[in-house]
Amino acid sequence: MSGLAMNTVSTIIPCLRYRNAHAMIDWLCNAFGFEKHAIYTDGDTLHHAQLTFGNGMIMLGTASNENAWASAPCSRTKSAAAKPKVRA
Repeated sequence: MSGLAMNTVSTIIPCLRYRNAHAMIDWLCNAFGFEKHAIYTDGDTLHHAQLTFGNGMIMLGTASNENAWASAPCSRTKSAAAKPKVRA
């Protein structure tokens, strides 16, 4: 593991969705040095994966609303929390 990865500190863990999540995992590991931490699949569908980079992590899965992980907060594109309330 590189020194950059060893010194990485993450307080935010992004969750990403890809059409071909399996290929994206391979690319992220080869291009940036991410390491596979956990992978949950069912056939071609990647329900959830965790990739680590030093102390940091990203989560990803297949871009589909037809799996059990689709209701996870990271798969929502719009939410009440995303709309801040402004006082006049």
